[in-house]
Amino acid sequence: MASSATLPDPVSASLSARGASARRCDTTGLGVCLTAQQFIKLNAVAAVVFLLFGGIAAILLALTRWQAVHLLRVDWFYRILTFHGLNMLIFWILFFEVAILYFACTVPLNSRLFSRKVAWLSFGMMLAGAVMTNVVILQGKADVLMTSYLPLLAHPLFYLGIILVAVGTLVGVFNFFATLYIARRDGTYEGSVPLVTFGATAAAIIAVVTLLHGAIVMIPTFTFSMGWTAQPDPMWYRMIWWGLGHQSQQVNVCAMVSVWYLIGQLATGARPVNETVCRGAFVLYILFINLASAHHLLVDPGVGASWKIWNTSYAMYLAVLASMIHGFTVPASVEMAMRAKGHGRGLFGWVGALPWRNPAFSAVALSVAIFGFVGGITGVTLGTQQINIIAHNTLRITGHFHATVVGGTTLAFMGLAYYVIPLMFRRDFIWRRAARIQPWLFGGGILLVSFGMSFAGSLGVARRVYDIERAGIYGPAAHLFLGVMGVGAIIAVVGLLLFVALCVGTLLFGARTSGRPMADWGVAEAVQGAPGEALYSDHWAMKGTIVLTGVFLACFAIYYFANWKALADVWHVR
Repeated sequence: MASSATLPDPVSASLSARGASARRCDTTGLGVCLTAQQFIKLNAVAAVVFLLFGGIAAILLALTRWQAVHLLRVDWFYRILTFHGLNMLIFWILFFEVAILYFACTVPLNSRLFSRKVAWLSFGMMLAGAVMTNVVILQGKADVLMTSYLPLLAHPLFYLGIILVAVGTLVGVFNFFATLYIARRDGTYEGSVPLVTFGATAAAIIAVVTLLHGAIVMIPTFTFSMGWTAQPDPMWYRMIWWGLGHQSQQVNVCAMVSVWYLIGQLATGARPVNETVCRGAFVLYILFINLASAHHLLVDPGVGASWKIWNTSYAMYLAVLASMIHGFTVPASVEMAMRAKGHGRGLFGWVGALPWRNPAFSAVALSVAIFGFVGGITGVTLGTQQINIIAHNTLRITGHFHATVVGGTTLAFMGLAYYVIPLMFRRDFIWRRAARIQPWLFGGGILLVSFGMSFAGSLGVARRVYDIERAGIYGPAAHLFLGVMGVGAIIAVVGLLLFVALCVGTLLFGARTSGRPMADWGVAEAVQGAPGEALYSDHWAMKGTIVLTGVFLACFAIYYFANWKALADVWHVR
């Protein structure tokens, strides 16, 4: 890639004319605003650092819950559990999502970032808040777990740090929306925004609602911890906190799905089967996915039974419908692209021709599979009121969200990094053979973690519990599945450490790509045609995906009704 100073062209010249320093990407041909590039880099690097922190905490926790090892003392177990939750579910995810937002509002739209000063304010607040929170946790002044339920009380700096992260992220989201406005005002693109930008916009809208919940609940808790105000009502705290805690994961879902579409296009040249349907699914997320947080409040007396049943048994399924649409259209678009290129023999001939040696593609393929077949099926089932009441405080819930947030979102973001680093840092990846196995190591490890947790939870093993030996009610099967979880955690953390080593090593030692395209797993040959035009004349061009969808629905039905059978065995009708 070359800078606009050495390679004048219409793309970079267009950005420069609007007051932005810019360059043209030699791989994609797209214009890159250098201000946006700087903050994409900063947020992505910070995200990977917090991912490393969370990964180290993860292996310590897994080797403690694996009763045969039982590594940590009880006080450090809860301390590290708090540290793990904040770093993995909040800091790693939010920093990387801000990087995605800055990319989505500039590069695809050929636009400059709205404000460097606003971007610095956002990054500074987020970084200061995250560091502050971590220091307080490790000092032993905030052993309150991620949910930090009142009347448990942490040090004031714990709450202040979370407030800074939430407000800083809101500032970054403002920068995103302001950039969308100036791009539209300046006419930097024609027609509708690209699908990846549309998905990022959906994520940003949900993020505003989510982060406002965080500010609303944390500010009075902070003032209470300082002794300035009375204690907030614990029931009110729980309700508003889950507007932050669960909805933040829905921001992840929108960002993750946007990455699915982007990597599918970069790696295979695929275009969405029907963009109108895909955009409609993102709208369903905006309208209904926030309601899914109701399943955390099913035993709370503060909300009525009608509200609980409506949210968990009806409204939530409209958000599930959105995920099922994306789970169909992403592989369908890839299948149609592969068949249009001549890889169309039989039902699954196209699967073998996919670019499996591209770690970005394999990471996203695993993300789709793990999120759909494991996280999605368990999530819909466990979100049902009657089943949730029995399972909610067991490791089954933990197994579910490790499949969605880690096996889904984190794996997709790792896949995106295999393009972000070469395109933004202009360096080729080192140790490419290791890069190709990294997604399989991480994804396979997370599957074992999820299965181990889920089966242990089915045997009644509780979440957030330091020692199950004292209970004396768990047999060898529970210990076996906790061991499966521990082995899976070791494999997954090896995959995580390999990812961090590859990223850091590439930044330090990767071959520079200035003036040439990125190497090896670059942009695939695109399938020609206008947006919305059929990629393949055969109406059965998606037949492989249709069969896979049937398999998914069969697995879903079996798991769902098996849970109802188990529920009937627990609650006998006399």
